[in-house]
Amino acid sequence: MRLVLATMRHETNTFAPLATPLTAFGPKSGAKAIEIYRGTNNPIAAYIDIAEREGAEYTVPLIANAHPSGAVDQAAFDEMAASICDAVKAGCDGVMLDLHGAMVTEDYDDGEGELLRRIRSVAPDIPISVALDFHTNLSAVMIANATVITGYCTYPHIDMDETGRRAGETLIRAMRGEVRPVMLWHSLPMLTHMLRQTPLDQPMKDIMNQAMAAEANGEVLNASVFGGFPLADIPHVGLGAVVVGDGDGVKAGSLLDELMAQAWDRRAEFIFEIEPVETSLERARELDDGPVILVDHGDNCGAGGPQDNMDVLEGVLRLGLEDVAAGPIWDPDSVAQMLDAGVGAEVTVQLGGKTDSPAMDLVGRPISVTGTVRCITDGRFIVTGPMATGSPMNLGRTAVLRAGSVDIVVSERRHEPFDTGCFTHAGIDPATKRYVLIKSRQHFRAGFGPIAKHVVLVAGPGVCSSDYASFGFKNLRRPIYPLDPDASRNA
Repeated sequence: MRLVLATMRHETNTFAPLATPLTAFGPKSGAKAIEIYRGTNNPIAAYIDIAEREGAEYTVPLIANAHPSGAVDQAAFDEMAASICDAVKAGCDGVMLDLHGAMVTEDYDDGEGELLRRIRSVAPDIPISVALDFHTNLSAVMIANATVITGYCTYPHIDMDETGRRAGETLIRAMRGEVRPVMLWHSLPMLTHMLRQTPLDQPMKDIMNQAMAAEANGEVLNASVFGGFPLADIPHVGLGAVVVGDGDGVKAGSLLDELMAQAWDRRAEFIFEIEPVETSLERARELDDGPVILVDHGDNCGAGGPQDNMDVLEGVLRLGLEDVAAGPIWDPDSVAQMLDAGVGAEVTVQLGGKTDSPAMDLVGRPISVTGTVRCITDGRFIVTGPMATGSPMNLGRTAVLRAGSVDIVVSERRHEPFDTGCFTHAGIDPATKRYVLIKSRQHFRAGFGPIAKHVVLVAGPGVCSSDYASFGFKNLRRPIYPLDPDASRNA
């Protein structure tokens, strides 16, 4: 048995100001890539494990992950896609792909669909499994060109290895002739709010539990529900599901209809109501114990934000909140200034606000912060929490600025703080802090949920805003809920 295993992941926020060149993906291949990812909580790790268990000859032509940002450079996409297609053309019996499901390139609204189409063009009959992110925007092209698709059942995504295993095991069974996968899918005209998507809470909890139970009891081979990625101005955005039946689509179709009916009937529960920043911070100040996790969700780099909007941090400083850990803030210039000054030096930096977001009419605005350089690190650590466990993280050169009783982690590279290592690697224990200010949406719950006494969601401005009226959507299918309250399920 010969297998091609590959990762190419990007969540594209079409309103994000930052470009996505090839270097953003840090592409790796071959033995080096295998050793980095083997045993980690990633779909590709599950594929590697399955291939080795089966005694298969396998190749890994690409493992490429980029933080969410703007549309992927077309030349970068073409080069990465070619590396996978070339490996397939060299000869294999099956392909196992670890993709995202919300990639948009300069030329294609559906990056995953285009990659799968290209693979099919060189190997029309090859079995292909695809593990997708929970925030997939499903498309007909994806379904038509894959054999089996599974998606993360969690948000925060702590089942990444398991998702790859579900897809890979079904593919192996299909290659042996034990099952005949038949995929049915649907995508609803719904822009759900990501802060209301998590299967930890209702309404997604009931919907996801039904899908997982049907897969666990053997009613279907696989069942996956996707919250969708609403920050993409493309026609196929929406909450969706794919169900994989065996041989025929009768049971799969019945389950799919039940899942989609439930999601549509409860569509109002997927709406998140925002409040002014000052109101949220005042509410946090009244809480009597900590840690209080302050979540600046409008500037989450895990959904395309530049991670340098200062409105919420400025509010924290203005209100005089004490015993605070904040960050990471993306600001290479301030990092360089603090490195030049050295540990123990007092500096005044123009922090953050280096990035404009024209699509949202936002102009970057630094804030002046004076403090002491407390710590300097290389920004490297290994994830110990439940999301992407064992994966290496690299914030780039990182410095901690102490301003009064506020410790601010400032980094050269962007990374969503879903693991406490963002702080602990720099000598800060967030579990001992009164307040912890981070830029995230739901992934913070993986690492910070266990230490949180309270969570306060703070609606700072940014390209990840939950105020959909502030986005200049032009390419969505219409009508779509909630922009069009009277939209119908089959629009």
